[in-house]
Order: sequence, then structure tokens, then C-alpha cells
Amino acid sequence: MKRASIAWALLITLLTSLLPGLVVPIEVRADGIPDPRFGVVEAHEAPAAATALGAGWTRIRFEWNSIQRNDGSEWTMPVSDETLNRELTSGRQVVGLLVTTPGWATDVSAGAGVPRGLHLPVDDPNNLWAGFVRRIVGQYAGRIDRWTIWNEPDIPASSPDMSWGGSVEDYARLLQVAHTVAKRTNPNAGIHLAAISHYHDPHWFGRFIEKLVALPGAAENGYYFDVATLHLYHEPEKIHDITAHYAGMMWGHGLRKPLWIAETNAYLSRATEEQQAFFMVQALSLEIAAGAQRVAVYKMADAVGDAAADPEPFGLVRMDGSRRPAFTAYQIATTYLAGFRGGSWERRDEIAMVTIDREASTTTVLWSRGPEPQTAMVPARMTRGLLVDVWGSARYVYPERGYFYVELPGATCNQGCAIGGAPYMLVEQAPSGAQTAPTPRSPTPPPSPRPPTATAEPDTIPTPWVAPSPTATPRATRSPTASATLSTTPSATATQTPTVTATPTRRPSSTPTPSPPARPTGTPSSSPAPLTPQREASGRFWILVGVLILGLGGVGVAVRGSRS
Repeated sequence: MKRASIAWALLITLLTSLLPGLVVPIEVRADGIPDPRFGVVEAHEAPAAATALGAGWTRIRFEWNSIQRNDGSEWTMPVSDETLNRELTSGRQVVGLLVTTPGWATDVSAGAGVPRGLHLPVDDPNNLWAGFVRRIVGQYAGRIDRWTIWNEPDIPASSPDMSWGGSVEDYARLLQVAHTVAKRTNPNAGIHLAAISHYHDPHWFGRFIEKLVALPGAAENGYYFDVATLHLYHEPEKIHDITAHYAGMMWGHGLRKPLWIAETNAYLSRATEEQQAFFMVQALSLEIAAGAQRVAVYKMADAVGDAAADPEPFGLVRMDGSRRPAFTAYQIATTYLAGFRGGSWERRDEIAMVTIDREASTTTVLWSRGPEPQTAMVPARMTRGLLVDVWGSARYVYPERGYFYVELPGATCNQGCAIGGAPYMLVEQAPSGAQTAPTPRSPTPPPSPRPPTATAEPDTIPTPWVAPSPTATPRATRSPTASATLSTTPSATATQTPTVTATPTRRPSSTPTPSPPARPTGTPSSSPAPLTPQREASGRFWILVGVLILGLGGVGVAVRGSRS
């Protein structure tokens, strides 16, 4: 029986070496907080869905004209204490947005939104804005410590979306008063600039910064703000360039401030729900690479009043409670981008390749930028990576002579290639700086120079803000291991995982690229393998069957020999 025992031991050893490639990774659910820097606007409209989404922060509008409709004696809050406490106990940080002056408090001669007495001293009771800020910041101190001062003041009066009819100087004073009063009322308060929409007036922010830095006492008071904010939509690559542009503009004026993208999404009037899902992965990775410190998707759920304010259905959750495909894509993206310390856009030719530094691990995000399928060649940091698609299906892949080869479907470009093709994330359990083979060069590099990319932020808001150490560890970060996969499938219309039938081709770059070792022949050329463990495992399955047959035969021989 001794030889039989040896045979069994050998068989077990062989099976153990093959099983890792056959095991389906366990499911991971985004029912916690993967990273507090990923958020969603108005999470309180669908709190259970927001928790399942994994949003780490949210924004609530505090419209002055609804809080004090007729005169200063009224005080009706937009959310109940119960609603707010539910957000906080769910682990979501709340940012308040102060906007919309009531008619009785408006200085009509200065323009829509400009409060009466704005240029009076902050302690003067006739400075109505100062009194409003003082009361609301004091009431929520410790529960809401971040306040955004107004919304999109760059939208001109000719637009129906205009909310600020005052001058650039008036807004600078609005910010100065809010910062002064808020800091005196709650020393832990953080003041965010009104979000800039950019496209209505690309030069508004530059004019504002010039006025702001010239204000008396601006430098001594951190230039009266702690965070700059953007609202950018639909085209991930333009979002990257605009974000980098605004970050560079602030740095050019000596303003070392974090930059948040408080609203982002794709327009469903110009994109399919599937493309909106692709947008989530592409935009979040590019926004990180451009230097955004926090990002929030607009918005959590469709609401009854959206038809008047937002003709576009932006909600990740529909009116009937079902989830759009972008809901799942957000979960996947934030899971495998969680813990980011920064990022870089490595390739920008036929292929987009964005590398996200997650300290101990690296996520490389890839997609085809045009209608043609592509084959991405990714320098390997490890001998194995986890390849994840936008729906959360995943499989292990292995490099060939120093490179991972990833087949990328072409984009749908019926209205231009505003959103690229189906993205993939390659997750390696190695630092981004790990030694690799040469990286293929892009003939069109991203804009430069630009300020350093986003880093983990401190718990409190220093004034003036100082960039934290790049080695800081993010708070409350869930770091999925290489053995994990999100297998969540989109509900409603998103239940089918898109399949790729186009034949992938590897087109040469328009500029010379490094010449890696030739890829071994015999790889599939008909269509990319679906991101499920079955295809990768099929070859190993038959090997396993052969090993079982040979092993059992060997055991039988060993047993017969021992009996003889």
C-alpha cells in the first residue's frame, strides 16, 4: 500500500496545481463604503440603493428661497433630521449646497441671486447672506461640515439654467462672507467654490480667480475657499483635459487646493444605457488621472420633478426602482479604483490606457477609442492579473513574454466617439512603479504640464490647504484581492452582458513603438474571450480529466502491485 499512498499524494499535488485556474472567484458586494472619495448626488432619495452602490459621500441642496420663503422668520429645512442621520449612520459624508436667494432678500439692482446687504460688514444684521450662513452652519455643525457656496455661477442670464445674475466681483464677495462667517461659527467648516460648468463661459473662472486673489486678506485666509468644484458631463476625454486645465490654472496662481468633480454622467439623449455604463469606468479613471480628489455621479435616482429641471434621466435608479446598467458599472469601477493615490494616462492613440496607482496594487483601465476593435499590450508587473469587465465578470489572465494582451471591442460612434468602447480593468497586486517591459508610446500624449495627481486627503480641511504626503493611506478603503470578482449583473434592461462578435485586430501605431518579443502563435483570432472563467478554464478542464484518468490508472497499478 506504500506505493498506492505515493500515487495518491502525487495525484493530489497535480490537482492542486491546476485547481486555482478553475476556481470561480468569490462574489464581492459593494454594500459597504469602498472609498469615501466616490460619491453620488442626493443619495437620500434612495438610501438603500446608495448603500448597495457603495457611495462614500453625497450632496444635499439647501435652497434659501425654500427655507425662508416669505421673510426671515421662517425656517423650513429641505431634509428632516431623521433623513440626515440615516445618511450619516450609513457612513456617507454630507456636503451641503447653499443656493437661490429668496425674492424678499434679493438685491434686484445687482442681479438675480445677489443678497441685499452683501457688501456690508458680516456682523451687520442687514447683511442677510451673512445671517443665513451663520444660522445654517451653526445648526448643522458636526453633522454637515462642508458647504458649497452657490451652483454654476458661470451660466449667463441668457440661459434658463442661470442661478447667479451678479458680477464676478459680487460672487467673490459672496464667497468671502460665507467663508468668514462659517469659520467663525464652526472652525471645522470647509468652504467649497461653486461648481463651474465650463462650457457656458470657459473664461469665467479665470476672471474670478483674478478678482479673488486681489481681495484684501485673501492670502491670509486661504483665499476664502478650501475646495474647487467642477460639473463635467458626457465625454470622458474632454472631462480629463478640462479638469487638468482648471487644476493648472489654480496652481498658476499659487492656489494649492484640492479639486472635486461634484457632478458627472453621460447624457442618455446622446448615448445608450450601455454606453452610459462604459462612461462610468472611463470617466472615473480619467478624472483621477487628471487630478480630481473626489468624484460624485449625478445622481442617485430619477424623481418626479426632474422633467422640469432635468429633461435628461440622470438617475442610476429609475422611477420604478430598477437599476440602470450604470449602477453596476459604478460599483465595479469604484471597487477596483478604490484606494487610489493618483493616476496617469499612458496611451492616447487607438487605445486609451489609464494606470491607477493604488499603493500595493495597480489597476490599468483600457478601452478602444474608435470604432475598430484593438488589442492592448500591457507591460506586466506580475505573473498573473485579474481582468474585469464593466459588468463585473472576471477571469485571471497571464502575460506572454512580459505583456498582457487584452482584446478591446470597438466603440459605437454614431455621434462621434464621445464615449469609447467597452472598457476593461486589469488588476495586478503590485505597485504601479514595479519594473515592467517598455510601455508602448502614444503619439498624442495627454496635456502637460499639470499639477500632481490626486492623493489621499486628510480628515480635516486645513486652511490654506497643503498637499498631503503621497504615502498617506486612504480612510475606510476596501481593497479587493486578486481572488475576488464582482458578479453583480445589471437589472432591468441591463441583464444581458454585451458580447463582442467583431474580429480583433492589432493595428500598428502611427509612431514607432517598442518591439516586444513576438507573441506566441495559436492564440484565438475569431473573437475576444468572454470575461467568464469558463473559457480560460476549458483547456485546464481537459488537462484535469487526463490527469485524473492517468492518476487513477497509476493508483490502480500501484494498488495491484502492492497486493501482489
